[in-house]
Amino acid sequence: MKRPGPVVTLLAGLVLGLFLLSLNATTGTKPASSTQEAAPAASTSPSAEPSPAPTKTTAPPSPSPTPSKKAPSNADYAGRTDDDSSAIAVTVRGGRAIAYFCDGHDKESWLKGDVKDDGTMKLTGKKGDELNGRLQDGRRIRGTVDLGGQRYGFTADQAVKPSGLYRATATVRGAKVDGGWIVLPGGDQVGILKRDDRPAPAPEIDPETGAVTIDGEQLTARPVTP
Repeated sequence: MKRPGPVVTLLAGLVLGLFLLSLNATTGTKPASSTQEAAPAASTSPSAEPSPAPTKTTAPPSPSPTPSKKAPSNADYAGRTDDDSSAIAVTVRGGRAIAYFCDGHDKESWLKGDVKDDGTMKLTGKKGDELNGRLQDGRRIRGTVDLGGQRYGFTADQAVKPSGLYRATATVRGAKVDGGWIVLPGGDQVGILKRDDRPAPAPEIDPETGAVTIDGEQLTARPVTP
């Protein structure tokens, strides 16, 4: 038997190649998609507005304490102690004050000192007597008097003449006479008259003129100023 020639072999290979090519075209597989699924877009929240810087709150300044009304440069005050046992009068002139405490029998004291711009005052007398007071509402003085080991609270209202503080000093029938009078609003009078330092209730004065009769002699009690 003769072997197939080279031509026959070549033809057979060509037919086989065409067959395989035709088969591949008919049953060929779809190439896998190389496109990757796009990652979902990241959700973006609307940009939040920047929080405003905290407002620094400043507490309103504390109201300044209202100072007491300044004591009038020229004023007179008169009143009674809280226990109604005595009277007191204070005369203020240009930042200075003089006061008289009197029970109308045998207890009295003259005191003096400065008045501060806020209306406070500390007046002193003999034997350690002391008055501490303060002007209130521009119309009265409220305070205390320390005298003879006792403390007396008092209120003295602004006085209109003839109310106020009066004094008379003289020599009558060889005796040294020294009298002090407080004329209260309403007309009541409280006073002590000393004869050679011996105290006794003072006779009344005429508040309009200050006239007073002592041991048959007429004297004039005058308003007291610091």
